[in-house]
Amino acid sequence: MVFINENFTRLEDSYLFSTIAKKRAAYQAAHPQAKVISLGIGDVTRPLCPAVIDAMTAAVADMGRAETFHGYGPEQGYDFLKQAIIEHDYQARGVEISPDEIFISDGSKSDTGNIGDILATANVVAIPDPVYPVYVDTNVMAGREIKMLPTDATGGFCAVPPAFHADVIYLCSPNNPTGTVLNRAQLAAWVAYAQREGALILFDAAYKAFIADDTLPSSIYEIPGAKDCAIEFCSFSKTAGFTGTRCAFTVVPKTLFGQTAAGEKVSLNALWNRRHTTKFNGTPYIVQRGAAAIYTPEGQRQVRETIAYYRENARLIKETLTELGFTCFGGEHSPYVWLQAPAGQTSWEFFDLLLEKLNVVGTPGSGFGPSGEGYFRLTAFGSHEQTAEAMQRFRQYFGK
Repeated sequence: MVFINENFTRLEDSYLFSTIAKKRAAYQAAHPQAKVISLGIGDVTRPLCPAVIDAMTAAVADMGRAETFHGYGPEQGYDFLKQAIIEHDYQARGVEISPDEIFISDGSKSDTGNIGDILATANVVAIPDPVYPVYVDTNVMAGREIKMLPTDATGGFCAVPPAFHADVIYLCSPNNPTGTVLNRAQLAAWVAYAQREGALILFDAAYKAFIADDTLPSSIYEIPGAKDCAIEFCSFSKTAGFTGTRCAFTVVPKTLFGQTAAGEKVSLNALWNRRHTTKFNGTPYIVQRGAAAIYTPEGQRQVRETIAYYRENARLIKETLTELGFTCFGGEHSPYVWLQAPAGQTSWEFFDLLLEKLNVVGTPGSGFGPSGEGYFRLTAFGSHEQTAEAMQRFRQYFGK
């Protein structure tokens, strides 16, 4: 009989969102007439914008002609997409990134999990709490020591550098699940910590398109010194509705180095390139053409309209909950609103109450870590109509 990786036995039996889906399905089966509204999973609901569809349609036609057919492409991604990313996501913010520092992939979830392939299991990993579960679970799978960084309402759920040493730090801004954003001073403190400790920051910027204040950094590389200590993960899923199409990119600067057990200096860019080309065949040409289209003038306008649509949902959720007396975070530069459950209720008790009394599904905060207990996440990724209906149900129940 084959031996297993016993680290997997240390995981929860079910991934958070799988548990939520099962509970919702069971309730719906028992109450088939109930009109359940989901404000839980962070999946977008608006379709791909016309510019993306047009580009993908043209790319499909390319695949039907011998002279424009694309088979295996470069695993790291096509230059037409990389150049668009450089121009719009980095040069426009005063950041210089080269094409060979960008790796196109099928999603930030994959990359934030897979990045551990090039990192030793002996590394001590610091992870803010509450946090996106993938950061924790993938490091549990690898057997690394994890030190959680508890956050709370008094600090605006923003993690600060710890007094202890960590080799790897995960940061997510705008944060999932709390919706809070790290400002320049806060990010600069983390870069200073990484430089002092010789640590690596893994910066998840999947929700950067929701930042409405230009004074807030959308890339960690806007902070001096960050290219020497940080890898950045970006996604088209929430920016442009690619949750079902799958496209993202990771930036690994060539100025970023790690070391072997013997103290030999090694390029992390070279290691990630080797891993990427070995385990990944590249994001499809058709998908990359669609992603590049969001950087055209029409694509930019259409994507901004979609982001504005979700921002309006977030505004309505936070405004309604605040009026009802809930303590809320996020919702301004993020599609997520993080709220405190009524006094005495656990996160899952509040989940059950919303499902059974309001027929509304959200995400229990405890699923994001111990510091999430007593809190709850609602998402703006729904239709205006369903979001408004859900908020009306909140008013009817909690406004008594």
